Amino acid sequence: MPTDARGRNQPDLRRIGIHPDFWYPLARSGDVRPGRTHLATFAGEPIVLARTETGQVFALDDRCAHRQFPLHRGVVCGEMLRCAYHAWTYRQDGQIAAVPYLPKGAERPAGVRSYPCREAYGHLFVFPGEREKAAQVPLPQLSSYEAPNTRTMAFWRKVRCHYSFMHENLMDMNHQFLHRGIMGTIKPTMLGFERGPDWVEARYRFRHTAGKSARGARLLLAGSGGAAPAAGDGHQAAGGDLMTIRTVYPYQILSLFRGGASHPSFNLWAAYVPVDREQRANVSMGLLTIEKPSVPGLINLFWPLIRRFAEAVFTEDRVAVEAEQQAYDRQQADWNQEINPVILALREVLVRNSVPLGSERARMPAAPCDEASVTGADSAP
Repeated sequence: MPTDARGRNQPDLRRIGIHPDFWYPLARSGDVRPGRTHLATFAGEPIVLARTETGQVFALDDRCAHRQFPLHRGVVCGEMLRCAYHAWTYRQDGQIAAVPYLPKGAERPAGVRSYPCREAYGHLFVFPGEREKAAQVPLPQLSSYEAPNTRTMAFWRKVRCHYSFMHENLMDMNHQFLHRGIMGTIKPTMLGFERGPDWVEARYRFRHTAGKSARGARLLLAGSGGAAPAAGDGHQAAGGDLMTIRTVYPYQILSLFRGGASHPSFNLWAAYVPVDREQRANVSMGLLTIEKPSVPGLINLFWPLIRRFAEAVFTEDRVAVEAEQQAYDRQQADWNQEINPVILALREVLVRNSVPLGSERARMPAAPCDEASVTGADSAP
């Protein structure tokens, strides 16, 4: 490779951290059962999620203030969490509720950091950034998730790459050649794109040109508001279906509009949560919402096959983006020679809205405890 191309991508997007001042899905609702804890991670920082006996969920730094023992090994006691080492007990705001052997009248120790936590769309969302900003940052609005005429399947997979590779992969539909064994030979045509300070949206049409029919794609469409088009029929060849891919930092939305419809036949909402400190791996979470066909119960018949098709496509994408990360790690630099204008615009959005790698791990100090004394007896229920 020419050496003059090796340093062209500056700043290096793969060394930029995701911004923490957003709501991120850190677990599925079923991962945190009543009276139990669950270990989650955001950019290398462990966070314990706990569900109380009444079903309330809260999130704390996964460390006891006493000896740094992991709190996810602790015991949920009523509405509080008790460390499994010395039985220090924490309220949902991270403050110490009780230390069994603390002398009467002694000052109560400081607690640990708590995180805003909300449950929606079958997942637990945590705000890992500055706590006071959480009230001003809305949860993603997914109006179609619970609509009576749709059904949604969820995806939750660990992918070993920087989150930016995921954004680029989904935004650039020119990679459909990768899926030729599943989708058939498809020619994407980008109709144009728009962008703003924190978003980019690209619009594509697709045409099946050669080879075997795109059976997987037709299967997906069969479960989305009507009958699937036959291979190479006039509707498909005329390019009547429009696909839009929109990054609104830090999330992505892919929508398919069939035959000039004003609402999407299916909609994929995706979020990428960095796992390790260097952000070389992420949990990719997706919600694929599909419009039900007019025939009652038909979508239930197709559902297992639709999931199998979607999983197969995702598997091929995961192999590709992990190979990109491996190449970056070997080269220790971004040597990509990108020419797609929408991807160049996307990279600018990601750089502009992200933070220097490591700054997302800055922790707010624990709120000072009150000066009330604690008796020697444990006050937790």
